[in-house]
Amino acid sequence: MEEVTEAVNNLSISGGGAAAAGGGAEGHKKNRIQVSNTKKPLFFYVNLAKRYMQLHNEVELSALGMAIATVVTVAEILKNNGLAVEKKIMTSTVDVKDETRSRPMQKAKIEILLGKTEKFDELMAAAAEEREAAEAEEQS
Repeated sequence: MEEVTEAVNNLSISGGGAAAAGGGAEGHKKNRIQVSNTKKPLFFYVNLAKRYMQLHNEVELSALGMAIATVVTVAEILKNNGLAVEKKIMTSTVDVKDETRSRPMQKAKIEILLGKTEKFDELMAAAAEEREAAEAEEQS
């Protein structure tokens, strides 16, 4: 878990968007995270969403099919910890081409737009202080 947090904290986000961000026909959005339920652990996305909210004041979580549960869980963790408020939820179906089938299949899609709460910066600073205190205690 510490490695995931460290990887997210060391992540640099350039103008073109991070590797986890991106988009299909809409193009690249700097504050979009496309979630997969197979590639990364749940708290990777939670920590990445926190980082995006620090940089952009809001984050858009997006997922297809089975990954929808992961997006909803990430959003709920952020909301329940007082870090995010729900701004918008969009659902749709998209055609996905499958090599094994001749015709495209439809998949459910969800996009959740979350914004910072008023206490976001205060809560993030308190969490950083706790982390630093724990590290100092570990080293002594």
